Amino acid sequence: MAEKLKVSQAVIVEGKYDKIKLSNIIDAFIIETNGFGVYKDKEKMKFIKRLAEERGLIILTDSDHAGFMIRNHISSFVPKSQIINVYIPDIAGKEKRKQAPSKEGKLGVEGMSREALLKAFEKANVNTQSVVCENPVTSFDFYDFGFSGGENSKAKRKALCKALDLPEFLSVSSLISCINNMMNRDEFFELAEKI
Repeated sequence: MAEKLKVSQAVIVEGKYDKIKLSNIIDAFIIETNGFGVYKDKEKMKFIKRLAEERGLIILTDSDHAGFMIRNHISSFVPKSQIINVYIPDIAGKEKRKQAPSKEGKLGVEGMSREALLKAFEKANVNTQSVVCENPVTSFDFYDFGFSGGENSKAKRKALCKALDLPEFLSVSSLISCINNMMNRDEFFELAEKI
């Protein structure tokens, strides 16, 4: 049996199949939102907030619109300083247990391979979260390379997300945050010039 990644933070996923998949890969306290159920469940929101204060949160939702809505909802009541966002890549397909692919045709957390999930945690610097980026990529750098504020910015950001194996729906600030966790400024500049 493969060794599990030990994670001290609580991990938030959308549903029970995501939880089952993840519990075979990481050793952590995993809680499900029951999809959009978290919107109405005041007790669960209170519990998530307490977990965030006590140990920090890792949010790992699907890379579709619904996953981002749930992620943003949790971010609305938990301070950003207590959250680490882990993003799965956009991969077309359907989960084995389902009759048809999701509305957007993307695999969710449960459909990801062990390697893809471990890579997603690695990209988010989960084990080295205390490392501070001394010379981070900024929103000005993004503007300078045409990833924001320009006519073709959205397409360029989409290409950047694809190159980094990140979901296409990331906001500019989330994308910058991911980049600062994944690489240094020089590496970003090198990649940005290719796009």
